Parts: sequence; C-alpha cells; structure tokens
Amino acid sequence: MEKRTLGRTGRDVGVVGLGAWQLGADWGEVGEDEALGVLRAAVDGGVTFIDTADVYGDGRSERLVGQVLKEYDGLTVASKMGRRVEQKPENYTLDNFRAWNDRSRTNLDVETIDLVQLHCPPTSVYSTDAVFDALDTLVEEKRIAAYGLSVETCAEALTAIARPNVASVQIILNAFRLKPLDEVLPAAAEAGVGIIARVPLASGLLSGKYDASTTFGADDHRTYNRQGEAFDVGETFSGVDFATGLEAVQRLLPAVPSGATMAQFALRWILDQPGVSVVIPGARNPAQVAGNIGAAALAPLTGEQLAAVRTTYDELVRPQVHSRW
Repeated sequence: MEKRTLGRTGRDVGVVGLGAWQLGADWGEVGEDEALGVLRAAVDGGVTFIDTADVYGDGRSERLVGQVLKEYDGLTVASKMGRRVEQKPENYTLDNFRAWNDRSRTNLDVETIDLVQLHCPPTSVYSTDAVFDALDTLVEEKRIAAYGLSVETCAEALTAIARPNVASVQIILNAFRLKPLDEVLPAAAEAGVGIIARVPLASGLLSGKYDASTTFGADDHRTYNRQGEAFDVGETFSGVDFATGLEAVQRLLPAVPSGATMAQFALRWILDQPGVSVVIPGARNPAQVAGNIGAAALAPLTGEQLAAVRTTYDELVRPQVHSRW
C-alpha cells in the first residue's frame, strides 16, 4: 500500500487506515471476536494506521486496539480525548489531560501514545494558549509522541493548523463534504500538517448499499442522531438528509470505474485530494476491510470522474452542508 507522511508526526502510514469507532459503540453490536477479526484483517491487508478514542464504548475500542497492537510491529495508533466531560472550555486542563491520558495508555497498554487528538472540543479551545501549553507538556513528559485535533468545522481546522506544534487535523472529508478543499487542505499542506479524513463514506451512504427502505438499529447513531440529538449532526451521514444522499449516490454510480465498488470510488476520490495523509473508513467485518483497502489499488480518478463528484455536490449537497461546517 502507498504510504504518506502523517504531517508533523514524521511517521509514514498506509493511505487507507482503519477507524475503530464502530468497534466500541454507536454502530450496533459488534462482538469481541468480530472486532478483533476486523483489526487483524486490516493490519494483515496493509493498514498501518488505526484511529480510536477514549469514549468509543467507554474504552472498549482502545482496549481491543491494544490487544492487536501487541501482535504486530510498525503500527501507528491515534486516540482522542476530551469527550468524557461536559463540553466546557474550563475542563480542558493539564490535570484532566493527564487523567484522560493515563486511562488511554492503560487501555492501549502503552507508555507513549503515538498521536492524541482533542476530540472536537468547544471552538474557544482552539484559541486558548494554555490548552496547547498543556499538550506540549504531555509531549515533554513522553506520555504522547505528538498531538492533533479532530474538528467539526473548516474554521476550527484553520485555527488548529496555525498552531506550531499541531501535527495533524482530522476532519470530515468525502464526496458530500467538499468545503475542506477550498482552504483547509492547502493550508495544511503548506504548514506540513497531516490531514486525517474521517467519515469518508458518509456513515455508509457512499457505500451505495442503502435505499429508501434501509433501517438501522436503535443503538445505531444513524437512527438516534439524525437530527443531532446526541452529538453534532454532521457526524451522521455527514449532515446530509438521507433521501438527498441516496439521490446523490445514484447520480455518482455511472462514474464508478469498472470493477470497483461505489465505496472504493468514494475512498479513491479522497486519496486523490492533495494534502490528504490517510483516510479512516470503519468496518464491521473482514470483507468490508478488504473492500476499503482495495481503494488504494485503484488508478487515480479521471478529470471526468472528479467533475461528476463536484457537479453532484454543487447541485444536491452544497445547499445543505457547505455553510454549516
């Protein structure tokens, strides 16, 4: 698999990674054996970057990743912190960071975490010098090797990129979220900051496997967060109305290369965007893992295929999402 440098971490990672949210919670039940099977299939297939968080299943995802981390060399693991408390800026303190980090290091069973990201913190946190001083302290104490931020908006991403020691920015980037192409990706490339593309399949919409009759379990955020009831609505279907997303996928299907799936086309589109370091699709079984990894082997998309994504976005999706994030 092609590798790219993950920003200021200096680490080379495979361009298709694995997002481990679904191995913790919020995507329906995934058994421990199934979750470990997904992780092992990913690494065996060439994945070297795994993204998790302390709140995914209240640490379950981290613990599962930690088990697999013992079995393989050469992996880069990123976790996130900050969502275990009420989202008030005053909770983003060095003492809390140390406590959250201790828990994550225990879950992962490591002395130093490769990359820790603040997990979509309140907007004012991005402009608070003391927060970044505290993160620098965690690096000095060798609790973490590097830090970044997972963001909701392009404005937050640009503020983070301007910070001198931010190694990476994780942002929603997919065929339904083109706004980061305008300023965020160029700014990150110029600053040497890595871009981790999350929600790459728009919560599965861009897999092409859903239709108007598709339903999800009660414990799946695609059921309970469609209006942002639990967290930012942009994390569910990228903030796109389900029916609109289905229509957009139908428009994109003719652009999918022969022999490729809709999901692979969607992932390849992300990999073709200058400045992207790694994309982190999730998976619930080894077959999905293999499909995601296959995107890295596709040829770069043609100008006509790229134009199809842009036109579909401009005509159907832009009015719903562009001004919001």
